[in-house]
Amino acid sequence: MLNESIPFDPSQDLAALAASGALGGNVALFAQPRGADLMRRAAPLEQWCALRMRHGVWPYARTLEGPPEPLATVAGDGLPAARGINFASQDYLSLSSHPAVHEAALQALGECGPHSAGSAVLLGNTRHSGALERAVGELLHCAQVVLFPTGWGAAFGAITALVHAGDHIVIDQLAHASLRQGALAATRNVSVHRHLDCDHVRELLAGIRAVDRAGAIMVVTEGLFSMDADSPDLPLLQHLCREYGATLLVDVAHDLGAIGPGGAGVVGVQGMLGKIDIVLGAFSKTFASNGGFVACAQPSVRRQLQMFAGPHMFSNALSPIQAATVLASLRIATSAEGEGLRADLLRNAVELRALLADEGVRCIGGPSPIVPVWTGTEAATRIAGMLLSREQVFVNPVEFPGVPLGAGRLRLQLMAQHSPAQIRRAAQLVAAAVGRARTAPRPAPRPAPFHPAPESGRG
Repeated sequence: MLNESIPFDPSQDLAALAASGALGGNVALFAQPRGADLMRRAAPLEQWCALRMRHGVWPYARTLEGPPEPLATVAGDGLPAARGINFASQDYLSLSSHPAVHEAALQALGECGPHSAGSAVLLGNTRHSGALERAVGELLHCAQVVLFPTGWGAAFGAITALVHAGDHIVIDQLAHASLRQGALAATRNVSVHRHLDCDHVRELLAGIRAVDRAGAIMVVTEGLFSMDADSPDLPLLQHLCREYGATLLVDVAHDLGAIGPGGAGVVGVQGMLGKIDIVLGAFSKTFASNGGFVACAQPSVRRQLQMFAGPHMFSNALSPIQAATVLASLRIATSAEGEGLRADLLRNAVELRALLADEGVRCIGGPSPIVPVWTGTEAATRIAGMLLSREQVFVNPVEFPGVPLGAGRLRLQLMAQHSPAQIRRAAQLVAAAVGRARTAPRPAPRPAPFHPAPESGRG
C-alpha cells in the first residue's frame, strides 16, 4: 500500500512557496560564475539550491532505497522517505528485478569477481563482454561492436574518436548533452539543425559541400529523443548522408530493447537494421546495468574507436557482473518473453497518455517508454513535481539544462510491470498537480545572489 499523503493546505503552501523565491531563477544564471577563487565562486548556486531544497522543490539527487521497481521507496526532495509509484527510474522492461538477470550477475561474481581490473585495451575484457559484443552485433546486424563503461562515454567517445578539427558535424538541436559536448570537443564546425527537420539537414549538407569537398561530415541524431518521445526519419537521413558523402550516427539509448520487432528499436521499426553507418546506445535504460556500445560494419572504424575513444581506452571496462547482467537482459529482451514485456510497456504508455489527454493534460511525442508531460515555466514544473512527491508519485521534473528555458516538463518513465491501477492513479494525480501548478500564485523574484567577499590577502 502507498503511504498516506503528507497533509497540507495547497492554497497556503503554494502562496508561501511563491513568496519564498524558490520558484524564481534557473540554472543558466549560475553556469559561468565569476571570480578568481574557483572554490568559493559557486556559493550563489549552493544558496539557491538550498533555498529550493528548504521549500521542497529540489527534486534532484534523491535516494532510491531498494530496487528500481514500480513501487519504490524514495528519500530526498526535503521530504522523509516514502513509498510510492515510481516513474523516475529507467527500467523499461522491468528486467532489473528479473530472476534470470540476478542469477547471471551472481554467477559472474562467483566466476570472475566484481572488477574488470583494467581498460578494455589492457586486459579488462572477459568472456562475458565478448559474448555481449557478439549479441549486440547480431541484434543490430552490425559486425563490429565496441563496449564502453557508460552510455555517455560511448556517445562522447565515438564522436571525438572519429571526427577531426577540420571535419563537420550536423546535429539535431535536441540531441543529448553527451552528443552535443562530443561534437563541440571534436570540431568548431558544428551546425545545428531544427529538430527532426530533414529539409534543414539537406540545406546544411549542401552548404558544407559547396565550400568543402574534402572534409568529413557526421550527421548526429537519436532513435528516440528522451525529452520529447519522438523519432527522426532514419531512411531519409541515411539517404541524405549518401547523397552528400556524410556519415550517419544514431543514438538508440532509449529505444533499443524497449520497442520494435525483436527489441530492435526505432532502427528496426523503420527497416534500417544493418543500414545505418554507426549505431550507439546505452544499456542503462532497458538492460539493467550501466554501460554503452558503438556498432558499425567496418573493422577499421572499430580499431579507430579502440585506440582513440578516450572513455574506452582510458576507463576501466565493464565489470564482468555488468556484462553478464546486460547479456542476460538482452537475451530476454529478444525472446518471446521480451515481446510480451514490450506489449505490456506499450499498453501502459497508450493508457497513460489517453487518461492524461482526457484530463486536458498535454503529453509530448508518441507512445514509448517515455511520457513527457508539458508544464512550460520552471515555476510550474517545480510546483507540479513537489505536489506529486507529496502524493508519493515520483517523476522527474525537467528544466534547463535538460530542456530549453521555458520548456519545462515532467518526464514519466514507464516500466512493463506498472499495473493498470498504478497507471490510473498516477494519471489522476498528475492531472491534478499540473492543474494546480498552472493556477499557482505568481512566483516572487529570486533573492539577490550572495557574492562571497574575497578572503584576506587573496585579492
